[in-house]
Amino acid sequence: MKTLVVFGLLAAFAIGFAPVVPAADETTVAGKMLCAKCSLKKADATECQNVLVVTEESGKTSEYYIAKNDVSEKFGHVCKGQKAAVVTGQVEEKDGKQWITPSKMEEKK
Repeated sequence: MKTLVVFGLLAAFAIGFAPVVPAADETTVAGKMLCAKCSLKKADATECQNVLVVTEESGKTSEYYIAKNDVSEKFGHVCKGQKAAVVTGQVEEKDGKQWITPSKMEEKK
């Protein structure tokens, strides 16, 4: 019985330290965080909105609008500047724009 308890505690301990792996349907993108209204001057932007601008190796740029949630609020808003960032989350298209709902955001150094 004592061996079973020790095994159970070891298993729980090992699971607790397992690396966090993004879900299969999550994407990680890196680029420059800018404001759609203040920096990018988007005609349809009526309020400040973070957008991650990603430049691919081919030179093509893609824009990912950052959905507002606890993760994006903790990262903060970039208004009249820019910040290099890496964002992991679920991507979906809404109103002709790519939106990413972040599960993780960090400043790229």
